Amino acid sequence: MHETIRFYYTNDLHSYFDHWAQVATYLKEKRHKSKLNNESYWTLDIGDHLDRVHPITEATMGKANVELLNNLNYDFATLGNNEGITLSHQQVYHLYDDANFEVICSNLQCTVTENPNWLLHSKKIQSKQGVNIGLIGLTARFNPYYHLLGWNIEAPYDVIERELANLASCDVIVLMSHVGIHLDQAIAERYNDIDVIIGSHTHHLFRNEEVVNETIITAAGRNCQYVGEVTLVWDHEAKKVISKKAITEDVTSLPKDLLTEQRLFELEEEAAVILQKRIIHTEEPIKARWFQESAIMKQLTEVVRTWTGADIAMLNAGLLIEGFSKGDITYEDVHRICPHPINLCTVRLNGDELLEVVEDAFSKQLMELRLKGFGFRGEIVGRMVFANLDVVTEYDDNGEEYVVDVVYEGRPLQTDKMYEIATADMFTFGRLLPGIANAEVHQLFLPEFIRELLVKTLIES
Repeated sequence: MHETIRFYYTNDLHSYFDHWAQVATYLKEKRHKSKLNNESYWTLDIGDHLDRVHPITEATMGKANVELLNNLNYDFATLGNNEGITLSHQQVYHLYDDANFEVICSNLQCTVTENPNWLLHSKKIQSKQGVNIGLIGLTARFNPYYHLLGWNIEAPYDVIERELANLASCDVIVLMSHVGIHLDQAIAERYNDIDVIIGSHTHHLFRNEEVVNETIITAAGRNCQYVGEVTLVWDHEAKKVISKKAITEDVTSLPKDLLTEQRLFELEEEAAVILQKRIIHTEEPIKARWFQESAIMKQLTEVVRTWTGADIAMLNAGLLIEGFSKGDITYEDVHRICPHPINLCTVRLNGDELLEVVEDAFSKQLMELRLKGFGFRGEIVGRMVFANLDVVTEYDDNGEEYVVDVVYEGRPLQTDKMYEIATADMFTFGRLLPGIANAEVHQLFLPEFIRELLVKTLIES
């Protein structure tokens, strides 16, 4: 006898709700067919369902995202880094208190008290015909952030070996992985016992399964334009899986589920009420420009410097997507204008290293870069604005700006002097500013986002 087992999944929604009602249509139709065929099926989310870029998530600190998963009868979820490190410890600890699904994250541990009641490190489930299936969940290991928030993320290989031992009696192993495609491939190469890896985090899309060492790997991109389906066929006589398949399907042309669309509309209205609290009233518009040093960016950068206790602060003007209109300024305005889930940090550089960073910051390539990622949710990086650092620039014959002189407290930068610089943590990732990315981070500031310092700036201005 052959038995068909299905897993339907989403990953990396990032609170991009434009297609969520179509995801609902897809899942309801697929699960209805599975039910008619008497198949065993489960619905999974592989992390980063929430993102504080959206007012619904910001207003409810992710609770609305949990409700949306409940409404679509999800069975299991794992955590992405947006669930884990963009909320405070208490917000994460109680995020899933009302979840009707189970949360599996094998490498997450609370370091300040007992683990929350909702946290499972693995799960055994059984198909209708008795196939034993083990579920493991992994999240990306951003421990510099997690440790400050009262959590620890264990090394993936240590966790996998432990949980595989715990699930030794299972016929099938499924890994819910929020660690990225490269680690997924390495895990598949290393562990023959894992049948399926459902991936996420690096926003990769596989229209069909990738096969690595008899393990199939799948992932459905970002923003839920695609939804994934894994199909396993178990031979009860041979007592083994005889077929493993995975597909992802574009849901953007499907009709929208009306109940889901209505609830999203209601949640937007509820979020607007929560975020309409007034911060200040201004009689004049507050202008913000991407390629010029506006007064509000200069003030924000100085607030960041004093708040962090750094010698110098630097922020890119593109962090403010637009300016503020005259009248009441609310938390909704601040969230719209500075939506990024970006924290502050400090790094230490000597004079030569700092000079190189300043010169790179004024490059046309960086200022005009259209960036998506590293927490940045705006359009363009923009001009760098400094606090307690005087930068003199000129323009060459091609109209490009270059640095002529850099002065700290009336003196040129000194090679043998160490300077502490506060900036957005986005510059510690990738190659935006190599001098920052290569420096050891002296301190991270959590859980505050830059927009919370923007609120402070508005109040004090």
